[in-house]
Amino acid sequence: MRIVGLTGGIGSGKSTVSNLFKAHGIPVVDADIVARDVLKKGTGGWRKVVAAFGNQVLLPSGEVDRPKLGQIVFNDPDKRQLLNRLLAPYISTGILVEVLKLWMKGCKTIVLDVPLLFGANMDKWTKPIIVVWVDPQTQLKRLMSRDGTTTEGANSRIIAQMPLDLKKTKADLVIDNSGSLDDLNERFREALADVRKPLTWTEFGLCRDGAIVAFVSILCGVIICRKVFF
Repeated sequence: MRIVGLTGGIGSGKSTVSNLFKAHGIPVVDADIVARDVLKKGTGGWRKVVAAFGNQVLLPSGEVDRPKLGQIVFNDPDKRQLLNRLLAPYISTGILVEVLKLWMKGCKTIVLDVPLLFGANMDKWTKPIIVVWVDPQTQLKRLMSRDGTTTEGANSRIIAQMPLDLKKTKADLVIDNSGSLDDLNERFREALADVRKPLTWTEFGLCRDGAIVAFVSILCGVIICRKVFF
């Protein structure tokens, strides 16, 4: 099974690339969706967050006020690290469950869309690693336009994340999204060609079909040995 790691930065266009993979029939496990699930009222993640940050982060319905929680942690590195530590085990488990579901369906290639791919050490699970990169000026401009925020507000959110240039050095493939949508589609097609290359024997052995082939081969070997020696 080939598990592709997809990451980027805020305003880089990672979500657009994630949707392009889906449109081309490649399943995507989205860490943001998993994170929303682990924060639902009554879950273990919800209890941890409420215990650490108090009822101030709750809506009247009892659900977590995600924008308010985001404002709190973006402006305080210590609280941001605390939130990541609290939720990391739940998010990792949730991602693993989704991967297993796709494995059971026989999927041979999947994409893990994880903003904190390196920070959560999930890059060790994935190959190749794709980073959606954008130059700093374009990133700032897009973020301000998307969120209607000030230069200072946008910069504070960008600085709160691992620099895109550092992520770029850790990538196997880089999709430069500094240009137009047509440019992005072209860069995506190049990356897709790499992702769709034939599986290695190791990758095939890790997928469901490979496991079945291995099991049948072992079973046949046992039966032949029994006939030869007995």
